[in-house]
Amino acid sequence: MPLPRTLGELKSSEYHEARVRRSSVKDEMRRNLIARLEGNEAVFPGIVGFDDSVIPQIVNALLSRHNFILLGLRGQAKSRILRELVNLLDEAMPTIEGCEINDNPYQPLCKACRLMIEARGDQTPISFVPRANRYVEKLATPDVTIADLIGDLDPIKAARGGHLLADELPIHYGLLPRANLGRFASNERRDLASEVQVGLCNIRQEGDVRDGG
Repeated sequence: MPLPRTLGELKSSEYHEARVRRSSVKDEMRRNLIARLEGNEAVFPGIVGFDDSVIPQIVNALLSRHNFILLGLRGQAKSRILRELVNLLDEAMPTIEGCEINDNPYQPLCKACRLMIEARGDQTPISFVPRANRYVEKLATPDVTIADLIGDLDPIKAARGGHLLADELPIHYGLLPRANLGRFASNERRDLASEVQVGLCNIRQEGDVRDGG
């Protein structure tokens, strides 16, 4: 069966509003994890030695819809585990075509997508993002800034589009917004500058984003 190509087709498909609008990434992963557990499938195939320690704790965190931090020595499969989490996402996810942050078609965040839906309605084009593209990982280094991770206002983008700097449209999105409706992992987080670590913790714990703009 071909995938829906417009918002109108999406509404009458299996990706209807009741399923997509209210389902968070954590709900999605929890649903797929429960299906794996009920089918006696391996949650992390290829990971050896953690069956009675680390994996049960991660399973509990995912079932509880928690964020978590993996601590351990080099070579203990921390990155491998993070990358395996992608397989608990749905095979494909609908998004507004061309959106930089993979917006939910029923609940768009960015202004460009909201304006497109206002203008085109049910003819708004839809594309699907494979789960492999819904994982963003950043190796932390001391030179990483909040602008790299969160984003910042782009004066050149504003000038070319004739927008005010107070507008949303000239925002240049960082890695974290581009992981919207996906998974974001910061590897070797201790190497980040202290203010960047505080910013990430604030997002993780409070759901609050702040930058210098």
